[in-house]
Amino acid sequence: MPHIQRRLLATAAVAALVALTGCSSDLPGDAPSGASSDGKKSPDGQKNTGEQSSFFVQADYEAQLAMRTKQPTGPADKPWEQAIDPQMVDTAKFKKAGPYHLCFSNAATNNPWRQVGWKTMQAEVAAHKEIAKFTVLDAEGKDDKQISDIAELAAKGCDALIVSPNTTATLTPAVKGACPKVPVIVFDRGVGTDCPVTFIKPIGGYAFGADGAEFLTQKVKPGGKILALRILPGVDVLETRWSAAKKTFDKSELDVIGVEFTDGDAAKTKSIVTNYIQRHGKIDGLWLDAGATSVAAVEAFEDAGLPVPPLNGEDQQDFLQKWKDAKLTAIAPTYPTYQWRTPVIAALKILKGESVPKAWNLPQPAITQDKLDSYLKPGMPPLHYALCGCEKMTGYPQNWGGK
Repeated sequence: MPHIQRRLLATAAVAALVALTGCSSDLPGDAPSGASSDGKKSPDGQKNTGEQSSFFVQADYEAQLAMRTKQPTGPADKPWEQAIDPQMVDTAKFKKAGPYHLCFSNAATNNPWRQVGWKTMQAEVAAHKEIAKFTVLDAEGKDDKQISDIAELAAKGCDALIVSPNTTATLTPAVKGACPKVPVIVFDRGVGTDCPVTFIKPIGGYAFGADGAEFLTQKVKPGGKILALRILPGVDVLETRWSAAKKTFDKSELDVIGVEFTDGDAAKTKSIVTNYIQRHGKIDGLWLDAGATSVAAVEAFEDAGLPVPPLNGEDQQDFLQKWKDAKLTAIAPTYPTYQWRTPVIAALKILKGESVPKAWNLPQPAITQDKLDSYLKPGMPPLHYALCGCEKMTGYPQNWGGK
């Protein structure tokens, strides 16, 4: 993981970006062993992609890939209200009269993806007069703070509690502890319990990772050298992105020459790509688990006077603009920031006794060349995410940094 605010003013935001998911990691034990450039094969004989992540679940992988072609239910013009294969749950026991006090435990607003999403969520709250109070605690990317935040909010008389977990495993006990006290809505990243009334996310990391990797298998000739760039280990939505890409590459005839962690830092990304160019002479394709550093990767090729190979980015405006201006061969998988609207809508449905999907899977489109122009947003800042679902909200575009 998933929506995904990732860039405010170039370098500062990218340095703060530790994923399209605001990444912190559950370590140790959950981290995969990504291959670097030593040329060794993983123990199972696969290509230079390392061992499969402990987060990988075959059934979930297959389900997410299948969801990419399924038609969602819900309003055609409101993807944040749509659901794929929804299994509805009864919420009659939570029904109560308004006005309502909603509470939100946020992992962080420490990257542009989360900042865009947070602005979108605030606009959604403002659109509902039945919400009399909205209490928010920001964990600042710290597990221990979010654990105490959740406990504090669960005791504040909240009518519903929305949680975007900082990490997956570590926050599970805190969410479990809140569930008996208040209806809980989890979104963006998951936890290891099904006690929340609903878990909201786009299709997921497997779909994102597969979209980018499949694109490279189509655009890069057999034997082509692929460099994979990751942010951090241990976050479910990022682990599954790489898991799906690894599955695709291992079945292909492409040569993965390295899997490197960038920490979401533009300068480090550029340095890694430059080193690989110098070492291997040629790179035929780039796969990234998040698009925030994709422009930096592109610039490494431009600085070396080399053509930019096929790659994936994301729906950040700077990448979309670079894609168009430089006529890149690219695709942009997404983890739509419009998902930040859905928990507020879900909370109100639950408090009104209306059924909601237990697993609320939102559409997760990939931006292809033929759709590029429709996602470029004139006047929006470089780190704005195109799939904010915010264009018709009060305060747009100024509240999102646009003109």
